[in-house]
Amino acid sequence: MKFADKLFFTMLFLLTIVFTIFGVWMMQADFSRMLNREMEHGNHESRMFHFLFETGYRETEDFGEDLAVNMTMESVAKNVERNGSRCFVMKQDGAFYYGEDFVKSLDFEEEVRELASTLGDQVYAACVRRADDGYYMLGISVAETRDSCVYLGMCRELTPIYQDRQGLLDQYGIALICLLAAGGVGIYLLSRYITWPISNLNKLAGRIAEGEFDLRSHNKSGDEVGSLAGNFNRMADRLVAQMEEKTREARQKEDFTTAFAHELKTPLTSIIGYADMLNSVELSEQEKREAYYYIYSQGKRLESLSHKLLELAGMNRGTESFRPVSTKSLEGNIRTTMRPIWRKRGIRGKVDLDRGTILGDEELLLSLFYNLLDNAVKAMDKEKEGFILLKGTVLPEGYEIKAVDNGRGIPREEIGHITEAFYMVDKSRSRREGGAGIGMALCEKIARLHGADLEIDSNVGEGTVIKVRFPSPETFQA
Repeated sequence: MKFADKLFFTMLFLLTIVFTIFGVWMMQADFSRMLNREMEHGNHESRMFHFLFETGYRETEDFGEDLAVNMTMESVAKNVERNGSRCFVMKQDGAFYYGEDFVKSLDFEEEVRELASTLGDQVYAACVRRADDGYYMLGISVAETRDSCVYLGMCRELTPIYQDRQGLLDQYGIALICLLAAGGVGIYLLSRYITWPISNLNKLAGRIAEGEFDLRSHNKSGDEVGSLAGNFNRMADRLVAQMEEKTREARQKEDFTTAFAHELKTPLTSIIGYADMLNSVELSEQEKREAYYYIYSQGKRLESLSHKLLELAGMNRGTESFRPVSTKSLEGNIRTTMRPIWRKRGIRGKVDLDRGTILGDEELLLSLFYNLLDNAVKAMDKEKEGFILLKGTVLPEGYEIKAVDNGRGIPREEIGHITEAFYMVDKSRSRREGGAGIGMALCEKIARLHGADLEIDSNVGEGTVIKVRFPSPETFQA
């Protein structure tokens, strides 16, 4: 059952219960007031009948009890039996002096005798009894006669007020049906109005599940449904972003596998080809040395590639081994390592790191800076004097190290891809320089592991600036 239908039937049920209970209570309260009024009126008539009987009996008691009672009733009945009331007189033994036919016509003999037996020390008793043709109030009292005592009774018809009550119940039933019909229409429309945003959100979720990922809810209401729609949109955005990320990762893995296979194929082809040539063809000493050189150089390339891949795969280590690393210690190590390389390539290089501290793994940090400087060396043109600077600066929020070179530069459209494994801007030049396209992917992964931001800015023909911003040791979070 739909939520709107549940809401409709629940509200309709509650409306029915409330109006039924309220209506029955109101009519019952009104009926009780009417019945009490009739009972008080009947009680008044009974007292008047008792008074008139005793007065009339005293005037005729000299004629004997039976005659006195009959004579008294002849004078009293015409004054008492009005407005549908009837009276009767019963002896103690259950026989009737007066009104026996009336009592028997209503089949009230047993009720009258039972009511008389309940008097005891009471002077008056009354009850309501139902006969075939209606409802009656029976009231009975005791009057003393010369020889004993008699029971004086009044019977007052209450059928009209019961008929009025039944008529009101019938009318209220019709009114309740009409009210529920009108209220049901209103409740149905209201339930559909309340659940309409939820239904739309459900349809939207179904369409998104079918692949329409650009759809979003436009519900801007300030209630819980609006909040749900906002959370739904954020969830959809996050899911789409995660899907795009997974798609990108899958594509990168596929590209990685393709590039890796290609990178292996090229040196292996050279190694196999030259090895086969050495084995099957008579070569001069010069040709043999060239073949040996190609086999050696391609083997070293495979060795370098394997080292890079192992280092890249080992980046999943935790940060529990991170320690404060002095930038001056890094400066001395980097300068000592890079100075021979710069001298050999005729490059003016400088390492200047302000005194500070970086929380991390010293080996990984050295690998990061070595790769940045190695890429800068490979980017130099032989036609102009090369210059490379590794500069470290203490910032209020952490520590920044930037690698600056005046090499060939990187095209703007290529900058977003150079941290992908095996991606090379100029593949032929990179291979001649011994590169495999893994260095920047390694740098990006090391920086991310240290909570650092990697920012690349470059212009073709002017050079490249790569900034690495490390958080302060106090605020670092892995």
